[in-house]
Amino acid sequence: MVALVAAAAPVLADLTRRVRVPIVVAEIVLGIVIGPQVLDLAQPDDFIEALSTFGLAFLFFLAGLEIEFEAIRGKPLSLGGLGWAISLGLGLVLAIILWAAGVIDAPILVALALTTTALGTLMPVLRDSGILGERFGRYVLGVGAVGEFGPVVIVSLILAFESGEPWRSVLLVVFTAIAVLAALVAIRARPSRVVDLVHSTMHSSGQFAIRLTLLVLVALSVLASDLGLDLILGAFAAGIIVGFVTRGEGADAADFEAKLDAVGYGFLIPIFFIATGMDFELDTLFESPSAIAMVPGFALLFLLARGLPALLLYRSELERKERVPLALLSAAALPLIVAITEIGTETGVMATEEAVSLVGAGMLSVLLYPVLALAFRK
Repeated sequence: MVALVAAAAPVLADLTRRVRVPIVVAEIVLGIVIGPQVLDLAQPDDFIEALSTFGLAFLFFLAGLEIEFEAIRGKPLSLGGLGWAISLGLGLVLAIILWAAGVIDAPILVALALTTTALGTLMPVLRDSGILGERFGRYVLGVGAVGEFGPVVIVSLILAFESGEPWRSVLLVVFTAIAVLAALVAIRARPSRVVDLVHSTMHSSGQFAIRLTLLVLVALSVLASDLGLDLILGAFAAGIIVGFVTRGEGADAADFEAKLDAVGYGFLIPIFFIATGMDFELDTLFESPSAIAMVPGFALLFLLARGLPALLLYRSELERKERVPLALLSAAALPLIVAITEIGTETGVMATEEAVSLVGAGMLSVLLYPVLALAFRK
């Protein structure tokens, strides 16, 4: 059933030519439909959950791989950082107001959820629409890179504090040092035999470049997890490192990225989004009228916290017809929200209804905001 949904999602997304539905949205919706909450045709068992975890890691790996720091350094990155800082302040204010009104139980986690941008989720949309090759795409990448990396770091710090051992936050510095060292070694140490092996096996059964890349991805993900951090931090760092090494390598680099896209977008990543839909607790949402009302409410707060800085900060860089799509794309959030709500429910600081509403709002933002952004640009 999962394989059937993965094959059917691009067909469903292609049915409406005038308004392109992102494939990830089709995957999530179909996952809900076949899941235990609707048709009950498939169950998210341990095997599917394991593949889903690999898919989540690959999603953040490819997001890190796409970040070309040469392209986004300067205004795209600095404005993205300033915008995220403003979003964090807005998110804290909004979350404290909701907490004081008795609407939510976990203001810190909700504030963090309001600052996320689903760069990994947006990547297929940006690539398919040709935005990545435009000047506008550089600003989207800048916003998305900070909107993904900043919350990942804070999630890792929260995990360290929730473990009852706040000193473990120092391990974030250790992980960063190891990642930087790995990047320097990968960039500078290029033995001729290794380089020759990469080229000679690019189109053979050896596939040394892919195997080496998977080693880096798994090693950094496991290292981050063992240090008490989130594995997505390791996956994101692995993508950045591999991107540094492979960028500008000509035809072989293009073939290499195409193979990674095939593994990620053709196999593992769809399973993550389908499993997300299958795990979605639709009954919990519909049993609580307040939880239903919070879904569009949170989606609007995403737009306020992430979209408002984009509208204000980029006046001298982008025209209004591009600032509005940037604001909409900035407010699309999902994978990190899933991680944040899992932390909240597992530690008992976030109610189930609150978590389901946040995830539902993330789904709504991924469904609505990219479609509106592309339509507005046209």
